[in-house]
Amino acid sequence: MSDHPARIRELTLYRQYFDLVASGRKTIEVRVKYPHLADLAPGDVIRFRVKGGDDICEVEVGRVTEYPGFEALLDGEGPGSINPTVSRERQLADIREIYPPEKEALGVLAIEIVRSGR
Repeated sequence: MSDHPARIRELTLYRQYFDLVASGRKTIEVRVKYPHLADLAPGDVIRFRVKGGDDICEVEVGRVTEYPGFEALLDGEGPGSINPTVSRERQLADIREIYPPEKEALGVLAIEIVRSGR
C-alpha cells in the first residue's frame, strides 16, 4: 500500500494504444519522465483519453520503473507487455517517432497499468 492518497492523472493515447489498454493486452505504458509524471506512484489512477476523441479508460498504476532510455526499457520490460502486436524493432521506431532524443534524455518510465474497470 502507498503512503499517499491516490491521485488521478489524465493522459492521452493514440487510438491503437488506447485499444490495447482497454482490452487489457497492454500492461506497460511508456512515458518520458516529464516533471508532471516524476511523482507518479503505485495506487494512482490514470484516466486515458483517446487523442482527439472522447473514449476514456481508467487504469491503476501497479509500479513505476525508470530507465535511462527506450532500449533499456524494452529489454527490462519485454516488448510483449508494451505492444503485443508488433516487433521490438517496430516498437522502438514508433516510440522514437513520438519522443525525439532530447525527450528520451530526460529518462523514461515504464508504468505498469492494471485495468480498473472504472
